[in-house]
Amino acid sequence: MEASVSKIRIVVADDHPVIRRGVCGILSEKECFEVVAEASNALEVLAAVKEHKPDLLLLDVTMPDRTGLEVLKDLKILYPRLKVLILSIHPEDRYALRALKAGAAGYLTKDSAPEELVGAIERVLKGGRYVSQSIAEKLTDVAQGNLEGIALHELLSDREFEVLRLLGEGKSVSQIADELALSVKTVSTYRARICEKLRLESTADLIRYAVEYKIVD
Repeated sequence: MEASVSKIRIVVADDHPVIRRGVCGILSEKECFEVVAEASNALEVLAAVKEHKPDLLLLDVTMPDRTGLEVLKDLKILYPRLKVLILSIHPEDRYALRALKAGAAGYLTKDSAPEELVGAIERVLKGGRYVSQSIAEKLTDVAQGNLEGIALHELLSDREFEVLRLLGEGKSVSQIADELALSVKTVSTYRARICEKLRLESTADLIRYAVEYKIVD
C-alpha cells in the first residue's frame, strides 16, 4: 500500500467571495493543494491561521477592517515561518516592495494567469521569492541603503502611504479618519508628515503626486 502524500495546506484570504471561489477552483486542480480555510477580513485571517496552521497564506492587500500589510506584520511576529503570498488587484509597483519588506514571500496581481499563480505558490513553498526583477532590484537597493532612483513615496510608512492614497482619491481628512478608525487630528498629522517627506506644500500637491505616480487608479 502506497503511503499517502501530505498535502500543502492553504488559507485563502480575500474580501470578495467570487475571487475566493475562483482561487479555490484553481487550487483544487492540483492534488497536492488543499484549501483548509477561507477568510474575508483580518480577524478571520488570524483565526484561520491559528486554527489550521497552514503552509501558505494567500492574502489580499485590501481588507475591510485592516489592511493586508498590517495583518502580514502581525502574522510574521506570531508565525515567522508562515509563507505568505500577496494576491492583489493593485499593480506590483504600488504595494510589492512594502509587502516584501513586511515579510511576504511574493506578490502577484489578480489578473495573472492561473498557471502563474500555481507557479508562484510552488516557488514560494520551496523557499524562493516571487516578484518581478525590477521589484527585486529595488528591494536589494533599499536593503543596501542605496536610495538613488527610489521614489520619495517609497520612504513613507505604510500608514502614511495609505493616507496619501486616500487623499489621492479625493477623500477629506474626516472621511479618511472614519475609514482608518483614526482621529481627525491624527490624520492631519500624517498629512503634514507626508507633505514634509515628499517636499510638497498642500493637499492639492499631494493629489497631483498620487495621480502622477499612479498611487491611485
